[in-house]
Order: sequence, then C-alpha cells, then structure tokens
Amino acid sequence: MKNVTKPADPTPRRQKPRATISVQRGTRAIDAPTRNEIMRFARSAMMRDMEITLRIVNEIEGQQLNFDYRHKDYATNVLSFVYTSEPTVHGDLVLCAPVISREAVEQGKSILAHYAHMIVHGVLHLHGYDHISEAEAEEMEALEIDIVTGLGFANPYLQMESLHHG
Repeated sequence: MKNVTKPADPTPRRQKPRATISVQRGTRAIDAPTRNEIMRFARSAMMRDMEITLRIVNEIEGQQLNFDYRHKDYATNVLSFVYTSEPTVHGDLVLCAPVISREAVEQGKSILAHYAHMIVHGVLHLHGYDHISEAEAEEMEALEIDIVTGLGFANPYLQMESLHHG
C-alpha cells in the first residue's frame, strides 16, 4: 500500500467575527427591543471581533452621561465609548430610551427601526467611523443605510429628509 500524503489545507477560511455583547437595562422601556433583536442589530454592523456593553437608560442618566463625557447638558439618543478598536473592539453603547422613542415618533418611523439605526450607528462609532467631516458623514451614512436596509428597515435618512423637505 502506498503512503498517500494529503494535500495541504487551502488558506484557512476567515471566521466570522465574534461578539460578546452584554445588555443592561437601566430603565423600564417597554418599547425597547428584545435582547435577541439588540444582538442582531449590533452584529449586523460588526466588522471585527467585539466585546461591548449596551445599556438602555432613562433621560436623567442619559443627560448626566452626556454632560459628564461630552459637556452637553441634554440627553442624546446614543453615546459610544471606545476603549480599543484594534484588533478587538471594546466599548460601551448607551441608548437613551425616551429620546429614541420621541425621535421615532417625530421622524415617522417605528421605534424598533430607530433602535436598529441607533445601535448600528453606535457600533460603527465603536469601529472607528465618525461623521465630523462631510466625507466621513457620507461614508458612515452609506454604511448605515446598507446595514439598516439589510435588516429589513427603510433607509433611515430618507425618512428624516422627507420630514425636513416635505
């Protein structure tokens, strides 16, 4: 019997990025997404392995965090805190439930669609995307549109534009 040598394995396949996502609910937001929805939304924007904590807060906590870390005295929809972005993303996302609910109504979209958009937006920030310059904003918005529509929701920016131009 011949001694058969197996051919070398082809280049190893790139494994899908892995996510460790801790979900904290600092407020009772009955219209907030489920843990599974949060995980799906966050993973949809993930480009590298990530370990994040996502916390849903009330307006008081959201305002305090925005003041403490950005020196802005109001609650905002999402805050992103990046600790490392390479090779693994480590960070925190804070979602302010009352702000997200209010904005969804103002923008004429479902609350779930707006949560999906804010989670995608925050995860992209954790991956190093920003919207300070116009070029950065265009790149980030294009990614957000692709990801959010891939989740089955409408383009979040078209809905916002129609309110301002309509």
